[in-house]
Amino acid sequence: MLQETNDRVALGDTPLTIIGPVLHSGEQAPEFQLYGKGFLPEPIRLADYRGQTLILSCVPSLETSVCDRETRRWDEEVQRLEGKVQMLTVSMDLNFTQVRWCGASGTTHKTASAHNQPAFGRDYGVLIKENGLLARAVFVIGRDGNLVHVEYCKHIGDEPNYEEILARAVAAAESDS
Repeated sequence: MLQETNDRVALGDTPLTIIGPVLHSGEQAPEFQLYGKGFLPEPIRLADYRGQTLILSCVPSLETSVCDRETRRWDEEVQRLEGKVQMLTVSMDLNFTQVRWCGASGTTHKTASAHNQPAFGRDYGVLIKENGLLARAVFVIGRDGNLVHVEYCKHIGDEPNYEEILARAVAAAESDS
């Protein structure tokens, strides 16, 4: 039976039901296969990032103001790191929506859709039962595939702690080399 909790994420004062476990630093990151942008998108797997440090950002929809702002910020931050850290943003948006949004925003890092892959949301503990979207969360995954840092945002409209996540990602990239 899948774990469900309603004390981890809220929309305003309304608690949301999250399906899946709470992941912790030190655990192996769950494997996934998602699909990138476009009509015939290529699969994107966690295994594609083995040997690299990855910031994995989960957002409800790229077309909302907070998700838009967060994803643009991650793009700027990761560009400054000049390849030390990889970035992947995952949402439930359709692949076509991601193409349109990325083109309009000018972001360059990879995005992936979990639209047809609900196991991703369940495995990472971010699937919102009420609407099928992903809760806002960020995972730093080290070169060995272990979680280095996990942040689940308590309120759906909160942005993550960029500075702490970046510091953890850079430290992981430098210590894994």
